Amino acid sequence: MTDTTKRTGYLWNTLYGWVDTGSGGLTPSSVSAGLQPISHHVAHPDTKRRLHELVVASGLIDHLVELRAAPASREDVLRVHDAAHVDRIVAEGALPKGGDAGDGVSPFGQGGDQIAFLAAGGAIEATRAVVSGEVDRAYALINPPGHHAERALGRGFCIFNNTAVAAAYALDVLGVERVAIVDWDVHHGNGAQDIFWESSRVLNISLHQNRCFPSDSGFVEENGAGEGAGFSVNVPLPPGGGNGVYEYALETVVIPALEAYRPQLILVPCGFDAAIMDPLARMMVRADGFRRMTRLIVDAAERISEGRIVFLQEGGYSPYYVPFCGLGVIEELAGVSTGTADAYAPIVGAMGGDEVLDHERAAVDAAGAAVSRITVPPGA
Repeated sequence: MTDTTKRTGYLWNTLYGWVDTGSGGLTPSSVSAGLQPISHHVAHPDTKRRLHELVVASGLIDHLVELRAAPASREDVLRVHDAAHVDRIVAEGALPKGGDAGDGVSPFGQGGDQIAFLAAGGAIEATRAVVSGEVDRAYALINPPGHHAERALGRGFCIFNNTAVAAAYALDVLGVERVAIVDWDVHHGNGAQDIFWESSRVLNISLHQNRCFPSDSGFVEENGAGEGAGFSVNVPLPPGGGNGVYEYALETVVIPALEAYRPQLILVPCGFDAAIMDPLARMMVRADGFRRMTRLIVDAAERISEGRIVFLQEGGYSPYYVPFCGLGVIEELAGVSTGTADAYAPIVGAMGGDEVLDHERAAVDAAGAAVSRITVPPGA
């Protein structure tokens, strides 16, 4: 590996493992609907806690600069969310059994609002540390996730849009002029698209499984409006894609888009739900694929944004496989190999996904047309 001297920030807080997603599977349990309660909701925080524990048990933690999260302020969150949404989350967080992010199927327990502010604050802290030069790059293992939260609505297990909060903080407080978001969570990054739809200060790129969630957004035709026209780029991929098509999409669409925009900071909403063992999508990326994706975008950041890049944890719902995918990404960021192999490689390694199929190539190429419309904003 290269970049062995890079200082890599790492952020986790015990309360991220206390997120209460209720007793349902994808929706709250219901006697009338025949939905039995189950102890491990699909978005149960143990998945991310297990990733943190592998970072520690592998010894990787010894090569990282540990960062400490503090809650985001109300002002921080209001840069990207409506006051009515924030007020409702706070009010429901005070209820004995908590509330819901906004879509009726994203429960949070009593005090869940406090953890949501802490997750947004973790995103801010990782961003601050990188922009200030305290560390060269960072990984924030935050929870709850955020990339589905729109300006006025939380949804898809997301309460506040952590990445958008961090981007707005970088722009309005840290003096950054241009931020790029490269969201490779398997689900569409509808939240940042909604929030920055009319802004040229943020280039929002979403690489996702077509029509997975939300099923009515994330199409190649969605490119922004007003001053933001051309600054939203969607790369919807057909189900079944693996390492090959993700690498192809990064090389032919994502990185050229970054080169055209020249951001001063890159934020990566890093979901591991495109992984081959994930229950909420139908993609086939392996841990080595996430490692290669990390290498490609970090190398691009070195050329384009003076190396300033922050990874922010999003989805990923396989408690078995997420720890190995995440470990590979963080090792690549730090330029360190702990010698911990992907324990599932003997099982999933021969299942395919390395070849770019014709229909996958066509989908990526169609999305690539949006790159020609990207420019550095006037006055930047």
